[in-house]
Amino acid sequence: MTGQHPDPIPPAKPVIGEAEIEAAVRVLRSGRVVQGPEVAAFEEEFSELVAGRHCVAVNSGTSALHLALLALGVGPGDEVVVPSFSFAASANAVRLVGAEPVFVDIEPGSFCVDPDAVAAAITPRTVAIMPVHLYGHPAAMDRLVPIAERHGLAIVEDAAQAHGAALNGVPVGSFGAAGCFSFYPTKNMHALEGGMITTGDPELARTLRLLRNQGMEQRYANEIVGANMRLTDVAAAIGRVQLGQLPEWTEQRRSNAKFLDSRITGMVTPPVADAARHVYHQYTVRVTGDRDAAQRHLQERGVGNAVYYPTPIHRLKPYLDEDGKPGPWDLPETERASREVVSLPIHPSLTQAQLERIAEAANTVAGAR
Repeated sequence: MTGQHPDPIPPAKPVIGEAEIEAAVRVLRSGRVVQGPEVAAFEEEFSELVAGRHCVAVNSGTSALHLALLALGVGPGDEVVVPSFSFAASANAVRLVGAEPVFVDIEPGSFCVDPDAVAAAITPRTVAIMPVHLYGHPAAMDRLVPIAERHGLAIVEDAAQAHGAALNGVPVGSFGAAGCFSFYPTKNMHALEGGMITTGDPELARTLRLLRNQGMEQRYANEIVGANMRLTDVAAAIGRVQLGQLPEWTEQRRSNAKFLDSRITGMVTPPVADAARHVYHQYTVRVTGDRDAAQRHLQERGVGNAVYYPTPIHRLKPYLDEDGKPGPWDLPETERASREVVSLPIHPSLTQAQLERIAEAANTVAGAR
C-alpha cells in the first residue's frame, strides 16, 4: 500500500475555536493589547494549576527558561545539568545566559532525566538542575529535589510539555525555584504563542516581572537591565479560554492513551512511573526494528507520526566541540531513545474510529517490516 491516505490523522491538532476568536476580537476592540488586564487575569488563573505559586507571563517558553536563569543569577562560569534528550531550547537557554549545559542521561521508562546521572554530574561549578518533564510525564522530582537541596542547587523545571502533570499529587512547576511552561500551538493548551514562569518566591517573581519589561514596573523608572519579553493581551485572552478547557482535554488525552495502551502490542507503549500523572503531550512508543520503515507504514495507513527527538542536543552543531565531535558525554539511553522513539496521535480531537486505526496500524508494523 503506497501513496497518501485519503483520510490522514494528523499527529497534532491545535484547537482554535469560536471562543478563542471571540476573546481575541474582544481584546483588540478594547485597545488594551499588551501587558494589560488579560495578562494579569491569565497569571492569576494559571496559578491554580501550580499550587498557588506566583505566575509571570512571557512571550514564549524559551523566554521563560531564559528569564528564569537570568533572575536566579546563572551566568558565565556556571554549569547547569540538563538532559540531552529534549528540545534544543532547554540547553539554548543555558547558553544564552553564558553558562554551560552539562548533559546527562535519561531513565528509559519516563524519557526524563536520570537522578543518579544528575548526582554524578555535579561539580563545584554546578549551580542549577533543569529537569524536563518530557512528553507530559513528570521527572522524578521526589529524587531530584533532595539532590538539589544537598548541594545547594536551584531547580528550574522545563514543564513546556506538561501542563497539569503531577507526581505524588504535587503539580509540576511547583517543585523548583522556577517552573517554565510553553503555550505554543501544539502544546496541551496554547495562546498562539507564549510562556509562563512559576515560582514560590515573591522577590524572584518581582525580578522576573522587571526582566520581561525592560527592567521597569513603572514607565521610565528602569530599575535593572531588562528585555522585552512581554505577553500580549490577545495571547493571554486566548490562553485563558484554553486553560478553561485544559482539564477536559487532559482527561481525553489520558483516556486515549489508556485505549492505545490496551490495544497496541506491536510496539513498546509508554510506561508511567508510580504516583505519576502523565498528561500525554505526546504518546511516544519505541520501535526496535527499522524505524523509517515503521513510519512509512504508519503514514501509508493515514496515521500521522513524528520523532521527538532524532538528534540529541549534545549532537547538534552548536554543542559540538572544536573538532566537530559531541564531546565527552556517555548517554546510552539518550542515544537509544533517539533511534527508537515515534510519537503517535493522542490529541483530544481523535475519534474512536481513528484510535482504532492508530492501534491497528501500530500492530501491523512488525509484519510490514
